[in-house]
Amino acid sequence: MATVLIAEDLPSVREALTAILQECGHEVIQTQNGIEAIAAYRAQPSDLVLCDLYMPGKAGLETIKELCGEFPGVRIIAMSGSGPLGPVDMIPIVRRLGALDFLPKPIKREALLEAVKRALG
Repeated sequence: MATVLIAEDLPSVREALTAILQECGHEVIQTQNGIEAIAAYRAQPSDLVLCDLYMPGKAGLETIKELCGEFPGVRIIAMSGSGPLGPVDMIPIVRRLGALDFLPKPIKREALLEAVKRALG
């Protein structure tokens, strides 16, 4: 199975995503923000990155842009609840930065697994 890097500041969300992915046989690396996620990816590139858009330290949009710039071909799924801009359609924004998909929170198990399957091909 795949190695999935999760960049998510909320421990409850990180743990829920990890549990679902591990049930399906994926290895999971957890990080709390974009700074940790980029460092973890540099140390051990993963097959897929799940990246929250609103995190302290380094936000998801900046993280996606940096990862895609440094690692062409990185596979990223962005995720977010409604953030400081309200319910903005983030799909065109994250795709323009290089993400493959966007998952709105709360993330349903089926939607997560479908997005992961699509991203991994």
